[in-house]
Amino acid sequence: MRTYARTHTHTYTYAGSKHKTHTHTHIYIYIYIYIYIYIYIHTYIHTYIHTYIHTHIHTYIHTYIHTCMHTYIHTYIHTYIHTYIHTYIHTNARKTTTTTDAFNLFS
Repeated sequence: MRTYARTHTHTYTYAGSKHKTHTHTHIYIYIYIYIYIYIYIHTYIHTYIHTYIHTHIHTYIHTYIHTCMHTYIHTYIHTYIHTYIHTYIHTNARKTTTTTDAFNLFS
């Protein structure tokens, strides 16, 4: 693969048969185009993928955590309230009523 620039020594014949040499640099435009496209595509893909993955992962994690927390909190609250009410009613029913009173509630 060619480099960005290459130095060559050329011999030119001028009028009067005088030979002169000089050094000049060839710049290969396609290298610049290649590098530009490579950098552009690399940057675009890197940015796109980074943004996409970041957004996707962020959304996934947020949704996952939200779902887990919602489920956990819902289950916890439901279980807690259910247990609390059940215990409260069961405990207070024993304290405030007799077996006969409990049966009389339904008669």
